[in-house]
Amino acid sequence: MPLYPLLLEPIYKEKVWGGRSLERFGRRLPGDSETAIGESWEVADLAATSPSGGGGAAAYSKIRNGPLIKRALGEVVKEFGSLVTGSLEIGPDGSFPLLVKYLDARENLSIQVHPSGDYAKDHPEANLKSEAWYVVDAEPGAVIYKGVVEGTTPDALRLAIEQGTVPELLVSVPVQAGDCHYLPSGTCHALGAGILVAEVQTASDTTFRVYDWGRTDRELHIEEAMACIDMGPPRVGPFEPGTRSGEGDAVARHLVECEHFAIHEWSLLRESDLSFESDELSILMVVKGEGALSWGTGQSNSLAVSAGETVVLPAALSAAAVGAQTDMTLLEITPSVG
Repeated sequence: MPLYPLLLEPIYKEKVWGGRSLERFGRRLPGDSETAIGESWEVADLAATSPSGGGGAAAYSKIRNGPLIKRALGEVVKEFGSLVTGSLEIGPDGSFPLLVKYLDARENLSIQVHPSGDYAKDHPEANLKSEAWYVVDAEPGAVIYKGVVEGTTPDALRLAIEQGTVPELLVSVPVQAGDCHYLPSGTCHALGAGILVAEVQTASDTTFRVYDWGRTDRELHIEEAMACIDMGPPRVGPFEPGTRSGEGDAVARHLVECEHFAIHEWSLLRESDLSFESDELSILMVVKGEGALSWGTGQSNSLAVSAGETVVLPAALSAAAVGAQTDMTLLEITPSVG
């Protein structure tokens, strides 16, 4: 059976800090207007989610279009292998190695850290997690917290945890739509209130909280976090590597290139076209505008796409194209070329 662009059912997560901003994409969110939806898992293949991240249950994205409808993405990956994933290295259990989300922060997220590879090796219940945030929207004055102020010692951080002054020791970074921040494992961080981001990460939700803004109903993980935190600011800037290419109707910004994945932003003018020709997997997140995705012989097959949709382009597809019906912004997530 020929593979084709895959649309997936979102998996919504209620969070104390969440909101309803995803409704702007035309989403029908669960619950009523008071139900706080903090996360939409767009691409997921986790046999179990971590209790430290508020989970515990499995999370499998289901396909919602074409001949593979209702099948789990992980099942399709196991059946078709590299025809879907290309050179992307799948997990030891054959699972899809990336987790792609939207995060809607109505309130500040907890200040937290994720395990490094070294910590995960010594603690089988934990999984490495490195992530990147692309800012889709941000209220005026919104900030993220990214890394520990230079010169902070572990003892000083422990004292701040005891005294409830942890934010004073974190690097506060103003953000606006279009910014992108890479957060390697070990970076102490938090997403601030009033921000909607697209998040790309390794397939883990192991989270160690050190501070929760006065909330008392969620567990903190002080010792685990202290064993993982890299003291000082992160080793990366806001854009990695942050280069721009192309001109005119289609402009690319190369935002993140790490060992786990790469992220590129494409800006398309109305009535322009963008071709994707590769033997690699691509995940497209439409963050602005609408258009048509075409593929197949002579680009004979077509699928309408609009803001808020996420599409998996299997490696075997080889070629596809997006025709912009309005000005569009796309994120393309691919295997790392490093």
